[in-house]
Amino acid sequence: MQVILLEKIGTLGNLGDIVKVKDGYARNYLIPTKRARRATEAAIKEFEQKRADLEKAAAEKLAAAQALGDKMSGKTVTIAQKAGVDGRLFGSVTNADIAEALGKLGFEVAKSQVRLATGPLKTVGEYTVAVAPHTDVVVDVTVAVTALAD
Repeated sequence: MQVILLEKIGTLGNLGDIVKVKDGYARNYLIPTKRARRATEAAIKEFEQKRADLEKAAAEKLAAAQALGDKMSGKTVTIAQKAGVDGRLFGSVTNADIAEALGKLGFEVAKSQVRLATGPLKTVGEYTVAVAPHTDVVVDVTVAVTALAD
């Protein structure tokens, strides 16, 4: 299925690109989340008329994400979890836990924006985690996992 992208999507393309994607991806994800539209003649004409507004909105999103990234870069988030004597956690620290901790510091971050390269954190220590508030903005945040004092 051919779709017009209504915003930049990292693996597909930029705003306004007409790309061919699998039908299920378009029907179940891109179109319902308003990230794309079917590439019909009418939709292409309508998109060209609204292009300036969409580009302005995309630029505002990028500017907001860059501002958030500048505030967030270099921050350290401390998360306390129950741990055994050897430093292994009972459970793990996931991207949802990190997003929640960043939220307590005043940063609006969704759990899907927190990228754990090696999977959930399972031991006590300091880790560098990538947070991507926008596809073009990726910021490193230090996560300090500590043992919960009983």
